[in-house]
Amino acid sequence: MSNARSGINQEVNFFSLLSFLLNQPKPHKKKTYDYTDYVCGRDYVFELIEDKPNSGYMTCQSKGIKLGDRIILQNDSTIGLYEVEEIEYYSEPSDMWMALLTKVKS
Repeated sequence: MSNARSGINQEVNFFSLLSFLLNQPKPHKKKTYDYTDYVCGRDYVFELIEDKPNSGYMTCQSKGIKLGDRIILQNDSTIGLYEVEEIEYYSEPSDMWMALLTKVKS
């Protein structure tokens, strides 16, 4: 009888572990979005942070941007790659967001 219980306990433990592993959130695959064809001030707003010259806040209306994603922006003739450090979506409209971006060092 002890062996039967032991076998059942191992089976329950295995299925509990399997269920736990299958229900883990999948890691976010980071994406890069190219905004060089967009016009700053019309399609989005980007404001540099005075005391952090490699960081700024971007406000835009588009879907899909997530924490860790990268955004390519053009400032005059300079193109920069920025990473999303923080992002918050507005409730209305639901696809509008504001993000803290930090320039990725080349």
